This record gives sequence, C-alpha cells and structure tokens, in this order.
Amino acid sequence: MATPEIAVNCLQKLLNFNDINIQAVVTQPDRPCGRGKKLTAPPVKDFALAHNIEVFQTESIKNDENLKEQLRELKPDFFITFAFGQLLTQEVLDIPKIATINLHASLLPEYRGANPIQRAIYDGKTETGITTMLTVLALDAGDICIQEKITITPDMTDKELMDIISDKAPFIMYPTIKQLYNKILTPQKQDESKVTIAKKFKKEDAVLDWTKTAHQLHNHVRSMTTWPCACSNINNVNVKILKTSVMDEAFSAQYGEIVKISKEGIAVATAEGLLLIKELKPEGKPKMDAYAWTNGAKLKIGDSFN
Repeated sequence: MATPEIAVNCLQKLLNFNDINIQAVVTQPDRPCGRGKKLTAPPVKDFALAHNIEVFQTESIKNDENLKEQLRELKPDFFITFAFGQLLTQEVLDIPKIATINLHASLLPEYRGANPIQRAIYDGKTETGITTMLTVLALDAGDICIQEKITITPDMTDKELMDIISDKAPFIMYPTIKQLYNKILTPQKQDESKVTIAKKFKKEDAVLDWTKTAHQLHNHVRSMTTWPCACSNINNVNVKILKTSVMDEAFSAQYGEIVKISKEGIAVATAEGLLLIKELKPEGKPKMDAYAWTNGAKLKIGDSFN
C-alpha cells in the first residue's frame, strides 16, 4: 500500500526477492496534475501495471467494503505500507495473517507524522533514519522492528534524503518480513517520552524569516526543494530560493539586506552570518544562477529581501 515516487524503489527491489510474492498494490486514485490538470496515475500504480501486478485504487480503504473483501480473498501474510496517505482501520489491520508493516522515514519515536524527511532537515538535524514498525491505530506508534541510521550532511536537500531513504527502504523491509515470518524478531515498544511530531508544511511556511540565522535559513531552503520551496520578496518580485550556503563573515547591515554581489551569488544579512543565494527562480521565469539574475533585475548592494 503506497502512492508516491519514494515508494517505487522499495516495491521494485522487493520484486527481486524470489521468496516474496507481491500479490497486489493498493494506492490512491488518479489525480489532476500540473498546469493542464491532466489526470495522472500515482507512480506506484504505473510501476505495478508495468510489472503485471494487480492494482486496487480507492478514495478511502476505511469505507471501501468491496476492496476489503477482495483483500481478504488474497489471504495475505502481510500488508506493507509506505507513504500510502490513508489511515487504516482495525478491520483492515486484521486482514493479513501475520502483520501490517509500515516503513517510516525517521528514527521513531522521533518525527512521527506526515513530514519526517523535510522536518529533520529544517530542524538542522545531523542524523535521521528509517524504521519498520508494526502498524497500530495510533499515528506511527507501533512497536519498532528494525531501524537504520542515516547521516544528514550540511548541504543535503530533502530530495537527496528522499533518494537515500528510497534506496535503503527495501533492504530494511525485506529482513523485517523474513524475520517476522520466521518468528525470530521481537518488536520493541517505543519510548513515549521521546515522541516528536513532524507536522506537514503549509504553503505559507515557505516564506523566509530574515531575522533568523544564516544556518537556520540554509536549513529552511534545503528542506523545501521539492515543495513548497523557500521564497522571499525583493523590489516587489517574489523569488523562490533554490540553493544557498552559509558565509560566516562579519557585516553591518539590516536583516534581509544585500551585503555583497559576486559570481558566487547574492550575500544577504541575517541575524547571524550571511546567507549566500546561489540559485533562484523569479516569479514567471525559469530557475537561474543568482548572479546572472542580478544584472537583469538591476539589484544593488543595500536592496532588501523581505
């Protein structure tokens, strides 16, 4: 049970294990996508159909009695969920013979919820990971099966971390399935005193707050390259900020003020340090090198982002 691109690699790799039989995929319905609002299938559906795997689509597995009956007829040992996007009921959890296993993109109990990858980067974490767990009705609260740590490097973006997690996912899911099937794995309770929640970003969260430090703003930018994309306004133009770095230099300027313009980019004052904007996307234009944009936009030292 999965929907987005990040889950495709896990499905693909699990197909390569000869001792696992994937009977079907359950995913979300096709949705309008892009400027033309063309009806688009979930990435997991496209992959499954290309590999002759039966696909079920539903708006709500909770209320889809026909689907639940079809799943019972399959007599599965396991359900596997990875970014499925729907809550399961106890009735659904009771269908597989052994368990429903969820793959979550954090080191639980840290970052339960919808946005663990982006939140870990936004918060400046240097380490995260992936967890397989037994699914229960409470949000990401099930017993932990296997965990693997992942280092977050200083310039790693949310897309890069998603790719790493996608690559590692099948190699933590496979031993979880095998060890639970062979009854040689004892899942461990989560420490409820260490729970944190990864709330989903909203579009308004994209706006940069220049009263924060350069390191905080750099984390903000790299955590949102997929969506909603960090942004700021200068000279009445909304600009998406795509790539940055931190300059630990002394300066005398107001928050958001341009201190330096060079071929490296646009250096902007923050509460502590300078944020060097390297790549951006002005409203209505393609993404471009920040320095190249300054000429056409006629930016100068002293202009301010806000």
